[in-house]
Amino acid sequence: MWFLCVFFHRLLDYRRPEVESLAELFGVFEPMEDGSPVRPGSLEWKLPQNHHVDSPFHFVNLPSEDVARNIARRSMLVKGIYELWGEGTTDDDLEKAIRGFPDERKLPYLKTESSFRIIVDNFGKVISFQEQNERIRGLSYIPFKGRVDLRNPDHKFWLMEIDDYGENNGLPPVVERRIFFGREVGAADRKLLPTYQLKSRKYIGPTAMDAEIAFLMANQGLARPGKLIYDPFVGTGSILVAAAHFGAMTMGADIDIRVVRDGRGPDCNVWSNFEQYGLPKPLSLMRSDNNLPPWRSGLREVFDAIICDPPYGVRAGGRKSGGRKLLKGAVDPYTVPEEKRFNHIPSTAAYSLAECVNDLLELAARMLVMGGRLVFFFPVLREDVVTVAQFPDHPCFTLIASCEQILSLRYSRYLLTMVKTGHYTEEISELARKKHLDFRENHLKWMEEGNLHSAVFSSSDSQTTKSLFDRDSKPKYRGKYTFCGIIYNKIGGLSPKYDRSVISTFKYSLEKIFKYKYIYASDYLDRNINSY
Repeated sequence: MWFLCVFFHRLLDYRRPEVESLAELFGVFEPMEDGSPVRPGSLEWKLPQNHHVDSPFHFVNLPSEDVARNIARRSMLVKGIYELWGEGTTDDDLEKAIRGFPDERKLPYLKTESSFRIIVDNFGKVISFQEQNERIRGLSYIPFKGRVDLRNPDHKFWLMEIDDYGENNGLPPVVERRIFFGREVGAADRKLLPTYQLKSRKYIGPTAMDAEIAFLMANQGLARPGKLIYDPFVGTGSILVAAAHFGAMTMGADIDIRVVRDGRGPDCNVWSNFEQYGLPKPLSLMRSDNNLPPWRSGLREVFDAIICDPPYGVRAGGRKSGGRKLLKGAVDPYTVPEEKRFNHIPSTAAYSLAECVNDLLELAARMLVMGGRLVFFFPVLREDVVTVAQFPDHPCFTLIASCEQILSLRYSRYLLTMVKTGHYTEEISELARKKHLDFRENHLKWMEEGNLHSAVFSSSDSQTTKSLFDRDSKPKYRGKYTFCGIIYNKIGGLSPKYDRSVISTFKYSLEKIFKYKYIYASDYLDRNINSY
């Protein structure tokens, strides 16, 4: 069955992969006859006629309304999924299409005993209440017999329109006006993100994951009841909170014992975040080093998914056990006396991103079940506003999705989703080690040195970078790149001790520029810039 899928206009790269993952979660894909953990195919997608690839309107083929409803309710980026009754470029075309829609599919929802509501939505433009009523009255040719119920109707119908509203509005280009009318099959849970927003959470840190991204990661990891999710860089537990919301069992580790054990007191720690939302607490939170994992050597295939955000040196650099003197051989390994074990904080040394990612892949290859998912962020430097991404890989894994999130003009991060497709053996481990050495040698220098922070914030090429977004040369529509040039030109050259009045004025300006919420400018600044 073909449905009209309408997305929220944000995180454009994430939209289809999330729906694909949720389709697998709700059993759309039949298992392979040979038992292969990789899904046999993907969903069938189509764009409406003359629509840009970044358009919020997509057609998707799903097996049933129940699947469509479940995907819409669970998704973070799907606004709604609809049974399309008609579409056209003019009101007359729309009327003709609706009249031609089969009566056997319309009449069950137009009965006297049912209630209904018609909602008018215009992408890229705010229309007045009077205009909405006029458009609803224009649908009088549809034989609605039930009563109108604006609060709790049995059926919701949507009249949606997109048109060309001018240039430089941050929206995808539109060739011609398009009108859609359909019955709502499923809609997003609008209460989820306000409930879990970071500003109301008890315990957060400078690297706490945004709630929306955390839920997206949980969806990519197929979190559900009965599954065990592990985060080796748990921090304040944002990702595990999202996984626990979907019913998964959770487990986490972090190298900083002060984070996982102490927090900011008995009522403000990782555990209190789960208590705040009434979620099941993690099975365990450990002080553990990703470079020296605590698992027994023979332990295999424990976790259903590993979901994490490895440290890559912008807000917080990676650390591993040992300390500089110990790693250089200046001091011998030591054993902590029993009386000091409780309050002892082990010394640590710098942990390069290349080494960190290699250890993560090795851990996942050993500890994930077959078909389990590894979901993690991987940073990439951007040159000339074009990302040339080179991702790490492993013989045990198949990459099924890479979704870019642009964080500034100079770097972005990809959410990588990998599926375990091969069993872990010592031979595989040796092959993975050679792949890692080849990847490290051929990748950018900052990758090994862990010097992403200086690469992002150095001002050596600031004049060159600014010129890329000169007013006369910038394209009319830059899709997911729109925000970056403005962010850099306004604050990229400022020192960390920026003038608060400048940022406040900038927030106001951004809210006017992105009037239709292409990007939530104030939220972005509050979450990111304030922590630098």
